[in-house]
Order: sequence, then C-alpha cells, then structure tokens
Amino acid sequence: MRTTSFIWDVCKSSFTFGLIGLTISDRFASVVHVRGLSMSPTFNPPNNSSLGLLTVNGPSTDDHVMVEKRCLTDYKFSHGDVIVFSSPRNYKEKQIKRITGLAGDWISVPFSYDAVRIPEGHCWVEGDNPTDSLDSRSFGPIPLGLIRGRVTHILWPPQRVQKIDRKLPRSGLTF
Repeated sequence: MRTTSFIWDVCKSSFTFGLIGLTISDRFASVVHVRGLSMSPTFNPPNNSSLGLLTVNGPSTDDHVMVEKRCLTDYKFSHGDVIVFSSPRNYKEKQIKRITGLAGDWISVPFSYDAVRIPEGHCWVEGDNPTDSLDSRSFGPIPLGLIRGRVTHILWPPQRVQKIDRKLPRSGLTF
C-alpha cells in the first residue's frame, strides 16, 4: 500500500513539473517539424539512395528544429536569420524562410525591372531553394508581427544536429 502511494505521488509530481516545464519552454523556445523542400539544402536535404538515385527525404527523416522566441520581445532580426512565421495568406499555416531584406532595404524583384522598398515593421523572406519556395517573391514583405521565432539549431535527425548560422542573401538586395 505504501509503495502504491509513493508511485502515485511521483507520477503526480512528474506530470505537474512536466506541464509547468512545457508551458515555460513554449514561451521561450519550441521544437518545429520542417516539411517540404523550400529551405533545402539547409533543411531536409536530398538523400542519395544505395542505387545512386536522387530521392527526397520522407517523413521519417524530416528535420526538427529549435525555435527561440526571445527575439520577439524587441523584434531585432538580421539579414540571413531563419525564421518561423504565420503565413500572410493563412495565419494558421506556419512557414520557415530566411530574411533577405529588412525595413528600408530595396529588393530587386526577380524577372522584372522593378524594385521594392521594404516598409517599416516588415521584412522580406525567401526560401533557400528558390525553385520550390512560396515566399515574399509571391506575397511581398511580411509584417514583423507574423514572426513566431528564430531557428537556432537542427535537433533531429541525430546525424544532422547543428547550429544554424546566418547566411547573407544570394542576390536581390540592392542599396
């Protein structure tokens, strides 16, 4: 009888501390499952099978990343930061892209002679794989208020654990 009571107390304590930890950690950081190829090769890089054929990662090998949320207190971001944000077209949908332009920057629009000036409180985001990315080239600058956090590390799969560094934009940024 005493053993049952002890086990019950341990379970209640573990559950309580687990909920508190989850609540606190989600406020400062979270783990996000990255799907799709828009950020390849940074996330979900193609695999080479044993037959030498190029294959795309399946659901079991998609990357899981750490998203820190402290950056949201003052909205200080830099060129090259990888962010998670709510889609401007569907706020329930989350996207992950790299910041290539900040307020005041001029961005040249691909396949056009136009340039766009990023307004205050906005940023320009693009995927690392431009042929397979729905980003600011489609929907324009995004408000900083849609950003949910900055990606800092790949946590899963184990062979891909690494820190995510800022990478400067490929092209398009004009001064």
